[in-house]
Amino acid sequence: MARFLVIVPLVLTGFWVSAASAQQQQPGHDACARDVTRHCRAVMNNGDNAVLACLQQNRARISKACNQVLVDHGQ
Repeated sequence: MARFLVIVPLVLTGFWVSAASAQQQQPGHDACARDVTRHCRAVMNNGDNAVLACLQQNRARISKACNQVLVDHGQ
């Protein structure tokens, strides 16, 4: 019983940390999703590098939020 009381909080803490990590990744995805659909649909299935290159090529046309995500990630 004592093990159960120690393991359950650890498992729940791990779940909470992984959920928080997923939420931190989401804003960048949300900020650029529309731009990817609008400007980079043709390369969406070619991988992340192809999409990134497309966004960089269309930098003057992408949203300010997506541009900021790229800047924040050193692109």
